[in-house]
Amino acid sequence: MPTEAPNIFLTINVEREGDVCVVHCGGTLVSGACSYLHKEVYPLISDSKRIVLDLTDVQWIDSMGLGALVRLHVVSKKNGCELQLANVGQRVTDRLVLTNLLGVFGEIGEKGDS
Repeated sequence: MPTEAPNIFLTINVEREGDVCVVHCGGTLVSGACSYLHKEVYPLISDSKRIVLDLTDVQWIDSMGLGALVRLHVVSKKNGCELQLANVGQRVTDRLVLTNLLGVFGEIGEKGDS
């Protein structure tokens, strides 16, 4: 029976505050971590009105990581859940600006901002 390879790129810690989930991410959001992010966040969408991806400790994101964020955004919106990015570092912000994705995620704030 095949086993899933351990994730060495990204750490995820989920906090639930009522119908809001805060997902603390750390490490790098690269191709090897996208399925892990999806596996952890996707089940939260149906039970939440808002999911905040706290990217405080994310040092780098590649094109696959950007694609994973967009997929989560689309699925969230389709299910009536708001996906918000918070505490985005400069390197990740630069990637979002470069790819014209900054506007897709709306206003990027700090954790807990409405």
